[in-house]
Amino acid sequence: MDAVVKTLSPKSALAAVPGKIIKPSRQEAEAAVRVLLRWAGDNPDREGLLDTPKRVAKAYEELFKGYTQNPADVLATIFEEVEGYDDMVLVRDIPFTSHCEHHMVPFVGKAHIAYFPSEGVVGLSKLARVVDVYARRLQTQETMTSQITEAIDDSLKPRGIAVLIEAEHMCMSMRGVQKHGASTITTRFTGLFRDDPSEQARFFTMVRGIK
Repeated sequence: MDAVVKTLSPKSALAAVPGKIIKPSRQEAEAAVRVLLRWAGDNPDREGLLDTPKRVAKAYEELFKGYTQNPADVLATIFEEVEGYDDMVLVRDIPFTSHCEHHMVPFVGKAHIAYFPSEGVVGLSKLARVVDVYARRLQTQETMTSQITEAIDDSLKPRGIAVLIEAEHMCMSMRGVQKHGASTITTRFTGLFRDDPSEQARFFTMVRGIK
């Protein structure tokens, strides 16, 4: 039997980012990079740095492309025909790279996402894409954890969601206290995962790969 697919009405991309941002021109962005190069103490006109402003502007388009993406669009297609499956769906070890909104340096880690289906399931790759939508923005790990949870809840209406993110922040390892290898863990639980400690325990066990 063919799967029954439900397509949700996508929200506008602007709705994903609060406030209206007037984006500067590419030339203005490149000029700003030249200022930062001078602030760092180097000469933006030397051979090795001549094309750096262009490269940085291009890199920013990729590193922060999440601002142009809407998680509702990513999760718009739900498969309702799942042959009665109603147990936990878990995608673990989703790698991501984001940037701290306080210092604009990277934090790198993995996300683990689980949910109990209610109205249907979403393609497994879509959960990884939702992580990227939010990771490719200036972030705090706490906010990113909540945003991923809320996006899944809004689209899937599951009976419970569990999100665990673990990451190393370069603002701790490259500067400041310079503690290499220190990791930060954040979690968010809703529904069955919030109300039933045994389901939380099962989630942690499955995330850690213990049979």
